[in-house]
Amino acid sequence: GLSYSQSFTLTILYVTVIVAVVMMVIGGSLARAFALVGALSIIRFRTVIKDTKDTAYVFMALAVGMAAGTSNYFLAAASTLILSVLALSVHHFNYGALYKSDFILRFLMDREGQAEDYLKVLDQFARVHRLLHIEGTGDPALNRFTLDLSLKEDLNPQDLLSAIQALDGISEAVIIASKNDVDY
Repeated sequence: GLSYSQSFTLTILYVTVIVAVVMMVIGGSLARAFALVGALSIIRFRTVIKDTKDTAYVFMALAVGMAAGTSNYFLAAASTLILSVLALSVHHFNYGALYKSDFILRFLMDREGQAEDYLKVLDQFARVHRLLHIEGTGDPALNRFTLDLSLKEDLNPQDLLSAIQALDGISEAVIIASKNDVDY
């Protein structure tokens, strides 16, 4: 759909590997299967976990602990290594995100303002920029612009803000640091 959770996407990815580890640990042992269900029940109902990705990490710790507890030391070490590399890789490549964002720029521009002026400033400072939203305000002469942008190397967001504020017809400019993913 239009909106989905990156965290949920990562959880699905992690759980596929974790379930494979759990199946190897359980093998054909009914006792191990019931022990796993009991441990998961205790963790699930005694721990408040807000992020689905955190649930996957708890499940991973349980699977690795069961592997070590059943003397499957190689499986415990290998699964820890594989899941750690997987976690680092998805973080590094920002897997599951719509795109990577550094800053959100919002400002008011009067309808007489020239869009080319602010676009020139953005081209000067930003590696990439995307218009997210234009909305009217209570004043029919003003529009509020919201843009997503990533700055070029070694450029300061304060310098961009100063350049935008210096343009005629622009007011109330603000830059907000985003957290690598943007819901709008």
